[in-house]
Amino acid sequence: MTLDTAMNPHPQPELRNHTLIVTVSSNDGRPVLDRRAYESLARTFHEAADNDEVRVVVLRGLAGCFCLGGDFSEFLDATKHQKLIAAVTDMFRTLATFPKPILACVDGDAVGVGCTILFHCDMVIASNESTFRVPFVDFGLVPDAATSILAPQKLGYAGAFRFFCLGDTLHAEDARALGLVAEIVHDGVEEATLGRARQLAKKPVAALLQTRGLLKGNTGALCDRIDQEISLFQQALQDDTTLRRLQRIARLAA
Repeated sequence: MTLDTAMNPHPQPELRNHTLIVTVSSNDGRPVLDRRAYESLARTFHEAADNDEVRVVVLRGLAGCFCLGGDFSEFLDATKHQKLIAAVTDMFRTLATFPKPILACVDGDAVGVGCTILFHCDMVIASNESTFRVPFVDFGLVPDAATSILAPQKLGYAGAFRFFCLGDTLHAEDARALGLVAEIVHDGVEEATLGRARQLAKKPVAALLQTRGLLKGNTGALCDRIDQEISLFQQALQDDTTLRRLQRIARLAA
């Protein structure tokens, strides 16, 4: 399957053989998540949770880039913060409590929330050219999506500290060595991810969901941590020093 972003900048979710394929991007085809994208993702996951035809969800990015993170313009506009925080919180809580397997197909850069979203996926399958970075501390912000719990669990404390506090870029092999990436594919990463999804979709549904639920454990602590992180994130967006730093980074990125 080839993704033609020129013809369709933001492909709609596609259900294929009990696998829901969801593209992570803004509605106007940018590789970032803005408020409307958070709302769209949350709505898609809510509907998928209740749809018996959906047994597995695959998250993918646009061609050559998984996701570059949040939309900086919304961070810098205080009039948008309330709706943005509500949308982000709903999306993260929906991910944390989603009852079905989620696979990620990563081809290219996964930055900020484009990376933290991966910690809610049961398997991350990446191309050998993929990179992973969470520069929250550099921006004067804290991590999101309950990764302050999930990252030490998956990467170990030392690995999580280095990844989040130093802001190091992880290449695919490094990410696999730490445990963030399950498999690296040198050619045809999307086909490989959909192949894994087909394997899961053929499993006895009840046994698969029950086993996943046991492995995930109680998600209540994740939701509490999401709320705590979002509160700290919101406080940081009210800090003048942080705002000046974000404005400077936004100008450099323009």
